[in-house]
Amino acid sequence: MKKVLFNYLLSGFLKTIFKVMLIFYCLGIILNLFEEVEFFKNLDVSIFIPITLTALFIPSLLIKMLPFIIFISSLWYLWNLRNNKDLLNLKVFGYSNFKIFFILAFTSFIFGWIVLFTVNPFTSTMVKYYEQTKAKYSRDIDHLVSINKNGLWTKENLDTGYRIIAADEIEDNFLRKITIFDLDKNYNLTKKISSELGDMSENDWVLEKVSIMQYENGIVKEEFKDNHSIYSKYDKKKINSLFRNFDTMSFLDLILNYRDLQSRGYNKTYLNQNLNAMLSLPFFLFMMTALASILTMNTLKKSNNFTYIVVGIIACVAVYYFKDLSLALGKTDRVSLSLAAWIPVAVIGLFSSIGILQINEK
Repeated sequence: MKKVLFNYLLSGFLKTIFKVMLIFYCLGIILNLFEEVEFFKNLDVSIFIPITLTALFIPSLLIKMLPFIIFISSLWYLWNLRNNKDLLNLKVFGYSNFKIFFILAFTSFIFGWIVLFTVNPFTSTMVKYYEQTKAKYSRDIDHLVSINKNGLWTKENLDTGYRIIAADEIEDNFLRKITIFDLDKNYNLTKKISSELGDMSENDWVLEKVSIMQYENGIVKEEFKDNHSIYSKYDKKKINSLFRNFDTMSFLDLILNYRDLQSRGYNKTYLNQNLNAMLSLPFFLFMMTALASILTMNTLKKSNNFTYIVVGIIACVAVYYFKDLSLALGKTDRVSLSLAAWIPVAVIGLFSSIGILQINEK
């Protein structure tokens, strides 16, 4: 009998999660489709392109919203259990409030790990394809930045032509083994600058141990300098900001290729932030189920839908802004970005631990 009741609880909860996810997915499709249509409205493309891109983008968005999806699912499922007297029947067969809560919360916890290891690699690939496809149609491609295994590459438009910068390594504010090519409008090489080290903390890059080769009418003039400065549209802050979209990077990528990502120029602080945000997800889901249990299982009396809709909205908004506040504290260096990912989990966990003890007595 206990196995039957356990399967009943588990299957019902998982069905509710997938129903809520489907609702969120449909809403996401509708809302994001308007944005994609607006982007492609002046381009000669089929309607299937914005629809396809929307379908690829929304799963990644659902993972970000998973704590709220789990909270609403838990609230909805427990509310139904209570209003149709199933919660009372479960107690008759020896299921305490704490046991019911723990089964659902532990299911959320395991669900979070399954998403990270099996779903997240696919969503990150989809987002990568989404961004690559939109980049092909983007009209703002005059200035490009790429970080790969060969180092940093940038392209800028100049009044006289174009500039391409390549650097083998990125280390904090510095680039090592830099090569700069200045090209005219016809892509003919006019100047080549080589440098051992460059400071990119500001837009005026300061280069050290510099070799400058000028190309004029087939004549090459070479000049050596200890220091030389050039202006670039990119500084460290802007380059880092271009590579903060970690949606294209899966949880497995972060774990298995952490050092390689650092060597390719990804900022260590933001890598740690994203890694900790992903690691905290299963715990966050556990705590959101706990929060829903506290709001629902404190009584066996029926209540109307409107009350729970209002309570659910208020709780979601409060958690969302608290999570946002925690991230803002990390970005302003009040706390580390890694710690900022865990603060909401710790605070909700502290609040929930008191509430769970209270509902277990009911």
